[in-house]
Amino acid sequence: MDPVLNSGDTAWMLISTALVILMTIPGVALFYGGLTKKINVLNTMFMSLIAFAITSIIWVLYGYQFAFGTDTLIGFIGNPSNLLFNGIGVDQLATLAPTIPETVYIAFQMTFAAITIALISGAVVERMKFSSWMAFVVLWVSLVYVPIAHWVWGGGWLAQLGALDFAGGTVVHINSGIAALALILLLGKRKDTKLLPHNLGYSVIGAALLWFGWFGFNAGSALTAGGLAGSAFIVTNTSAAAAMISWIIIDYIKTGKPTILGGISGAVAGLVAITPAAGFVTVQAAVIIGLITSLVSYFAISTLKSKMGYDDALDVFGIHGMSGLWGALATGLFAAPFINSMGTGLFYGNPGQLVTQIIAVAAVAGYSFVVTLILGKIIDLTIGLRVDDKAEIEGLDTNLHEESGYRI
Repeated sequence: MDPVLNSGDTAWMLISTALVILMTIPGVALFYGGLTKKINVLNTMFMSLIAFAITSIIWVLYGYQFAFGTDTLIGFIGNPSNLLFNGIGVDQLATLAPTIPETVYIAFQMTFAAITIALISGAVVERMKFSSWMAFVVLWVSLVYVPIAHWVWGGGWLAQLGALDFAGGTVVHINSGIAALALILLLGKRKDTKLLPHNLGYSVIGAALLWFGWFGFNAGSALTAGGLAGSAFIVTNTSAAAAMISWIIIDYIKTGKPTILGGISGAVAGLVAITPAAGFVTVQAAVIIGLITSLVSYFAISTLKSKMGYDDALDVFGIHGMSGLWGALATGLFAAPFINSMGTGLFYGNPGQLVTQIIAVAAVAGYSFVVTLILGKIIDLTIGLRVDDKAEIEGLDTNLHEESGYRI
């Protein structure tokens, strides 16, 4: 039977696309903006906004075509037909989502590329040149995100190997977290490395928008408005709730007082961890994944960060990288064939799936780290990565943009 457009699926995917856009602007922008010093709030928000704009153009001109084109070069990249959006008809159905228009599928996948690069900005705030950030966005999306998206989602070698990533554990979160680590190793530490959130209210609103938008992120990745989307929806919320509660418990044990920063950090960690598993696991597994991920990310932020001595300003590696790692491995443990026939994990009799997940994690992390280092070094040697001391001390808002978030 030939594929037929489904109006319900199309409507759901349009809504999901809009929800994921909401995650980046204003979700990530507010979440990160509230956590920075007030002299850098606009610059921090601007980094997310410009990342979204640049990625939007790259994606329609050539990014989607390379990421989701017919596999070539032994699974590394797609064959880029329809460059510059030529030849994509209004009524053409998507090959990988045959009940919705290809234009809708392209837009949906664009939002994933945009939020991945926007997430990296949280690690490098308060010290990276805005011009260098713009150059980095172009290079990184083109040379890191696009190939990895093809490997996992576009029919590339990891997809052929059987790697499971329902909505972006490897493609989005491990990728962004590892890239953030590579970039901050090049940039070096800020002069003032303390986390001094100037407006946690912004961050709470941003986290709420992320939680809300994440239903489009995960449930939308079912690509249909059916039972799988409903399952992904409920496990997404469950994991976020469990992780928030477990982070607050850790706060109580460590400091005797719960914090709103801990609460929203836990919620985001839970959302990250369930992302690769959302279309494969039960609600019970989602509780376990959420409870454990706070331990993983809390350890990375409170212990690993200080021991390794890197300055991950807003803990992108600690939350996205580490919780993404746990989520990808947990998918190999908990994937249940009665939820989705495409995935069977270790606990349901398929230990090979966990091995495949480990290979996928290692491949994505290794490629992202090495190529990000190379791209960052090229930018540093040409236009420079870091602002001068005066700009960093006085604030990037006034020095780079001649603007101020507050007139008081």
